[in-house]
Amino acid sequence: MPANNPRWEQERKAIRATQLAFELEQEVTRHIQMLAVHDGLTPSSEIRKLLGLGYTPPKRPRLTLSLSADDYAVLAERYDLSANDKAEIRKHIMAELIDISRKQKKQASA
Repeated sequence: MPANNPRWEQERKAIRATQLAFELEQEVTRHIQMLAVHDGLTPSSEIRKLLGLGYTPPKRPRLTLSLSADDYAVLAERYDLSANDKAEIRKHIMAELIDISRKQKKQASA
């Protein structure tokens, strides 16, 4: 590996990091997840914060969703689109999630 290549340096750091997985009681896991949501952090960053380690708040908080070919077919039918039109399906999902969120927020404040 070339010593002065920034990409290799990032990979060296990633290799040195070790990911840990914890199986905690559901109540503890849920509490940490709720703290993370409240603080606008990922659960991993929240754990780092709780342990007094450095963490970086997300630059662009995102939600992720994995979809199978069958899921795309169901959503395409719902939105009257082709299952191959993944970009348009994504737009419809975003619009639906925004609408659901706004309706639930409005109901909660009523």
